Amino acid sequence: MRLRMARRKSWSDPDSTVLSVYRLKPRFQALLRPIAHRLSRHGASANQVTVAACLVSVLLGIWLTAHGDRLQWFLLLPLWCFLRMALNAIDGIMARECDQRSTLGAYLNELGDVIADAALLVPFAVLAGSSVALVGLALFLGFLAELAGILGVLVGGNRRHDGPMGKSDRAFVLGVLGLLVGLGVPTASWISFALSAVAILLVVTTFNRVRSGIRSARSAPAGASQK
Repeated sequence: MRLRMARRKSWSDPDSTVLSVYRLKPRFQALLRPIAHRLSRHGASANQVTVAACLVSVLLGIWLTAHGDRLQWFLLLPLWCFLRMALNAIDGIMARECDQRSTLGAYLNELGDVIADAALLVPFAVLAGSSVALVGLALFLGFLAELAGILGVLVGGNRRHDGPMGKSDRAFVLGVLGLLVGLGVPTASWISFALSAVAILLVVTTFNRVRSGIRSARSAPAGASQK
């Protein structure tokens, strides 16, 4: 009975990240922690990792867009999305545990993720059966979801990572879509549906983050800043 109640609470609790790949992040970080500390000892910085992940994403996005007729290149996408998630976890560990937190790092982290997401999504606009409008809508809603997450801090709560289509979820979805394209599954039959589903889930994500952010701000200490 207690287990059933706990499960029910996790589904209804707006602070929960149920149905989000983000829930796996602590285990993922545990595997990558030795690599992060080794990089730090050898002089690498969290900001360098963040910028590198963004630059590679942009270059890959440009390459795939320019070679959209060679679908086998999209097989690079799932590989890179996995590596990018690893790099995102590594730069976070380096910032927190290796005394590399910085204001610049905060900007690079947030802006880099939005830019990388956009760069990796654009190539899907050149595929057969795709819609530039749907890709543009997904880009806009992805930006909106991240803005809603950041605003959690501004209102006196915390940075929101609620799903079901957060950063890690989008990377996972892009990897799966890239795999399907690279394997030659005809895109005309499913790409518009997939992009529409992503857009709908981004709307749900934004709603969840706004709701959770408001609740988090209300439960914050009375002296917390809400400027």
